[in-house]
Amino acid sequence: MPQTYYKTPIGIAEIIEEEGFIISIRLLDNDITPDEQSTELLKTAVQQLDEYFAGKRKEFDLPLKQHGTDFQQGVWQELSKIEYGKTITYGQQSNNMNSPLAIRAIASANGKNNLVIVVPCHRVIGADGSLTGFGCGIWRKKWLLEHEAKTLGIGQTKLAF
Repeated sequence: MPQTYYKTPIGIAEIIEEEGFIISIRLLDNDITPDEQSTELLKTAVQQLDEYFAGKRKEFDLPLKQHGTDFQQGVWQELSKIEYGKTITYGQQSNNMNSPLAIRAIASANGKNNLVIVVPCHRVIGADGSLTGFGCGIWRKKWLLEHEAKTLGIGQTKLAF
């Protein structure tokens, strides 16, 4: 599977392509040297991430595919509906999915999202406004939310921990 490593303001992103789809974008703590993208799709993914980090892109236009259950697919689809610069709570996400009692299962599926930033699991927060549940590190979640707020001109967000 073709893959590339791309330097972002919040660490190295590993991007993996499979059969014409981006199947994984993960933020790594490892110090891996960025490389040249070997396919047009990987080049496009890096370009769109560059535009996102420059504050010029609010939506991604990439062919995406994640491997998961039907339930997980539904959760990830719901994540994709969260607007740039907005946040929702896990409770709101479960209500939006007509599954108000499935908060923990939904939070677990959010945590299995392999397409960070592009499928914006960082936009889901705790009911009290706290930043919880981001496998790439809470500091990155905070950075992404503040980046989106600044891009929209609403200044820094006031987020609790």
